[in-house]
Amino acid sequence: MIAFVSGPVAALAPDSAVIEVGGVGMAVQCTPNTLSGLRVGAPARLATSLVVREDSLTLYGFADDDERQTFELLQTASGVGPRLAQAMLAVHSPDALRLAVSTADEKALTAVPGIGKKGAQKLLLELKDRLGAPVGTAAPAARSTAAPGWSDQLHAALIGLGYAVREADEAIAAVTPQAEAAVAEGGRPQVAQLLKAALRTLNRTR
Repeated sequence: MIAFVSGPVAALAPDSAVIEVGGVGMAVQCTPNTLSGLRVGAPARLATSLVVREDSLTLYGFADDDERQTFELLQTASGVGPRLAQAMLAVHSPDALRLAVSTADEKALTAVPGIGKKGAQKLLLELKDRLGAPVGTAAPAARSTAAPGWSDQLHAALIGLGYAVREADEAIAAVTPQAEAAVAEGGRPQVAQLLKAALRTLNRTR
């Protein structure tokens, strides 16, 4: 098992980073939150989980060991693969997920793309005794203010990808209606989706 990778950031993409380890570039799949803390050329250390399939080896990277452990625990539930587990961590922090499961908060889980009402109910039953209790004291407040934070996360991710501040601001303005529509429907903006939309906007203007 590859427990972590450490080295300078060689490249960044919307859903992955390349970390140079001993002269070898390791491609690591990451959430927008994790990517927003990385800068090309700067040193980084990511906790990792290697997912082995018949036709592929995929390395997933996380800001800390808690995220990695949560990622692996989520996959013990039936129907949850690495992509869905990563999507859950893209929307919620580990502690927010623990809080959602411990309080049977269906709405929090259905905010994750790919999880419907029935899927959320099933996950709440299966994960109830696996994730454990929330360990932080600020989890409820963080969840209630999650929606306004999407623009900060998106801005940091765009800057990390090498775009200028002005370009990042313009891209955020372009996808703001999409984010506001999600809030109006009672959900929360999905940073990963907004990042892809913002990149399409930037590519059209270049």
